[in-house]
Amino acid sequence: MTIKSLYISSHTVAAGKLVVAMGMMEFLKAKVHRVAFFRPFVKDKSHDHDIAFFLERYTLDMTEAQSRGFTVHEAEKMIAENSLDTLMKLLVAQIKELERSYDFVLIEGLHHSAFSAAIGVDLNLEAAPYVSILNAKSEDTADVLDNILMDHEHIKASGCKHFATFANRLDAEKLPALRTLLEAHRDLSPVYLLPEVEELDMPTIFEVRHALDCEVIRATGKEYRRVVRQTKIAAMRLENFLSYVEEGDLVLVPADRADIIIGVLLSTQSARYPNISGILLTGDMELAPSIREMLESFDALSIPILSVAGDTYQVALKVERIPATIRAKSERKIALAMGLFNTAVDMIALEQMLAQEERSVLTPIMFEYALFQRARASKQKIVLPEATDDRILRAVETVLRRDVVEIILLGNPEEILQKSGTLGLDISKAEIVDPHTSPLQKGLAKTLYRLRKHKGLSLDAACDMLLSSTYFATMMVYMGYADGMVSGATHTTQETIRPALQIIKTKPDIPIVSSLFFMSFETQVLVYADCAINQDPTAQELATIAITTADTSAQFGIEPRIAMLSYSTGSSGKGEDVEKVAEATRIVKERRPELLIEGPIQYDAAIDPTVAAQKLPGSEVAGRATLFVFPDLNTGNNTYKAVQRASGAVAIGPVLQGLKKPINDLSRGCLVADIVNTIVITAIQAAQEER
Repeated sequence: MTIKSLYISSHTVAAGKLVVAMGMMEFLKAKVHRVAFFRPFVKDKSHDHDIAFFLERYTLDMTEAQSRGFTVHEAEKMIAENSLDTLMKLLVAQIKELERSYDFVLIEGLHHSAFSAAIGVDLNLEAAPYVSILNAKSEDTADVLDNILMDHEHIKASGCKHFATFANRLDAEKLPALRTLLEAHRDLSPVYLLPEVEELDMPTIFEVRHALDCEVIRATGKEYRRVVRQTKIAAMRLENFLSYVEEGDLVLVPADRADIIIGVLLSTQSARYPNISGILLTGDMELAPSIREMLESFDALSIPILSVAGDTYQVALKVERIPATIRAKSERKIALAMGLFNTAVDMIALEQMLAQEERSVLTPIMFEYALFQRARASKQKIVLPEATDDRILRAVETVLRRDVVEIILLGNPEEILQKSGTLGLDISKAEIVDPHTSPLQKGLAKTLYRLRKHKGLSLDAACDMLLSSTYFATMMVYMGYADGMVSGATHTTQETIRPALQIIKTKPDIPIVSSLFFMSFETQVLVYADCAINQDPTAQELATIAITTADTSAQFGIEPRIAMLSYSTGSSGKGEDVEKVAEATRIVKERRPELLIEGPIQYDAAIDPTVAAQKLPGSEVAGRATLFVFPDLNTGNNTYKAVQRASGAVAIGPVLQGLKKPINDLSRGCLVADIVNTIVITAIQAAQEER
């Protein structure tokens, strides 16, 4: 029988239950369309952090009231009145109602210590297949194993289905020994081991501001994401204090110590000093107007500065007590947590355990999750030639934390690390290559000269061309030092594509390079092509674009049902443009008869079943098209932008297709999320080429 719900719970506080629940939710949202989140017990009905988090983060189609059962006080009152049976029946009824209305219900229990000693465990074990979470922080390996075994026996004795155990917050060096010990206990339900990640237990600048109700002297939205690793009280002279500053410090300093404030800010611009997370001004005094005016003029500095009343020492104690949380928009922590979860969990085994049926609708969350899973499975190496762009660096941190690709950044290592540190980012897992000093330069130049000498290129000119980061990156891909390249955040499309056409070239059976956009709407992902490259393709070229895009779509899990767009549907209209589309459709049917294709067809007939029933009754494509081929660049480019702006759809691309190795172009107005998706797509394309 297909499992319809899971119950996740822990024995103690701070076991990392939210990380596991997030990982399970992302997995489920990739497999089923409608997922519900339910907490049988909450401390307070006025606000529950986890309910608010899941409803916002995963845009769940349910209300807060649907997501909760009883408060702890209500539950304990009913138990005291000998109404435990009634309580459990009411909860089961709520869960079953959610199971009828949704594809899956993810249930998160309170940690057992939230209940009175006499109850709690039994309540948490009776609702659904059970996922237990153990806090293994600072535990000896033998003790962790004992806890796993006792937990398994207790759940088994209760008569509940034990789905899996997560031993969380383990010392990383103990993982190998514990895995070895677990091999002798193959009768256990699956056990997943998650190491301790200190950053997840550290507050951010946002949390400091919120907890202490700080005044903001200067800070932007992105700066609130910085993690506070420790606090440092500035009680010395500047020259002495600087030697004590460490990476990620929140510097506490009285507001009248202008020397410390200015000195610490300037130190962040030096590669020789660590990057602090922020400055917190203390004391019951105002920052001097002259200093405030000076700070406002420091546009290049990205260090948040907050102010709070109170004695410096007392403020330091308050900061130390601020709990670390993960909010719905804590992108850096969420990326780190999901990388941790996905590295530890066997996704194939998990899917088999849940035995979910395949769904015909590919939602945006399913699509994005599938991208990350496929990229993680092959771990390709992607080179980025625009390494000093803030958006690129933020995207790099995200993909590295999610552990889906390897990254090469091109540029001066000191400059890149300084820039990333100033932004409060951790890109330490990225490889940095300086084209000006790299030992690869000589070999790349010789190969480029050999490839282009018939065009009159000299060896000296080849060396000069490699000073361009896009040419250097393209040559790295050509020679196998990288598996793919992503550029375009600061370079033009021409600067990105020209080296690829000269060096990588197109596949033997594909005469042109074309592009597609994955258009991520609220409930489905569609494909638009070609909206970025070919200005006015011929019928032959249009047919090639359709076939190439169909193959790419299938690679990414989208069943290609091709609509060859025109201003006329079927044989209702005449004209040169309509005839071109009709001829392209005929060529596709001749070359690839297995493909589902309709053309010429108008957009409304392609997307709307009601219109399709009137204009093309009986068509396998009309009304349910997934792939839209535009007749020319003018139509395609304007249409995708109009649809994107009017509907709020996310346009992922342009994704280039037809090259022997993957090179992808970004829009110069791209967001961090766009870059992340393009890097992941490029990695998947590279893995496909390997096969």
